[in-house]
Amino acid sequence: MGYDVQAVIAGDEVLRIASRELPGSAVVRLGQGLSMMPMTDELFDAVTDGSGAGDLGFWRLPGGFDALLARWSAAGPIAYVEAEHFGGVGRQRAAVWADGSLALGPLGLLGPLRPLDEPTKQRGSQAVSPASQALRRLGAQRDVGKDEFESVGLNRHRTNEDWIADAC
Repeated sequence: MGYDVQAVIAGDEVLRIASRELPGSAVVRLGQGLSMMPMTDELFDAVTDGSGAGDLGFWRLPGGFDALLARWSAAGPIAYVEAEHFGGVGRQRAAVWADGSLALGPLGLLGPLRPLDEPTKQRGSQAVSPASQALRRLGAQRDVGKDEFESVGLNRHRTNEDWIADAC
């Protein structure tokens, strides 16, 4: 079974305030005080400024959206995460903005990935995936036997459509 999600993640209040000005946005609560806003086609169209994708290396980050994320980050750190996995192989990319500028990343991973339902092997205190590193920067903490990705519940759904249905 695959996993395909592109989303903005931040503290619940930061994201709810930011999303008020955006048509096509849906905010879904995660764990540990975080929420996510899945990237929909309508949201993509609302936030793009028509410029190219930029040099951050994301495959679905609208042109100019990084400037808006930087502006929102004045109220608290905010991440953009893309993850696509199928059959143990995939890619993940994440970045975090804080205090008005890029604070982490962009981080990327391409290649074999552990299945989402396979327990995490403890590797000291280091986060393994780009998404987990971004979540850690947002204040997420890993639960015993889980990484930050699982600890906040990002494995609860596998597509943006499923996340959006959860917001309704």
